[in-house]
Amino acid sequence: MDRLNISYQAYQHPPLATCQDADRLELAREGTRLKNLFLRDNYGRQHILLITTASKQLDLKALSKQQGLSRLGFASDSRLQHYLGIKPGCVSALATANDPQQHVQLWLDEDLREAALWQCHPFENDKTWVLSLADLELVWQHTGHQPQWLALPERQT
Repeated sequence: MDRLNISYQAYQHPPLATCQDADRLELAREGTRLKNLFLRDNYGRQHILLITTASKQLDLKALSKQQGLSRLGFASDSRLQHYLGIKPGCVSALATANDPQQHVQLWLDEDLREAALWQCHPFENDKTWVLSLADLELVWQHTGHQPQWLALPERQT
């Protein structure tokens, strides 16, 4: 972050594996709460880091069809370690730094375009860094990840 001249707000907290964990603790942090999903296609050939709002309930079947991919599902813990170098519960926009070969596609929810500040785990889930979208774009530029902004389909309840 220092090399890229990126500043961030840092928060220390108990480990948070899910958005529900953060809800239970009622943590007060600046920025937009995010849901970070590490997905793979049915054949395990394509891997995606998908970032959306914490409250959105995605329809992965509809998203698969929308993107013309075989069934999207959650990637295994071993794939998460292999491609992003992190453990479960630590997925965030910063994980692209561990993918210099750009094996993982970066998909961003169109609803986040107006979010000025984003909450991210810095490779561990007992910390949250809050960064501006402009600074995250610098990170992605540095890692060679070109984000795709998508209108994400929601599950019908």
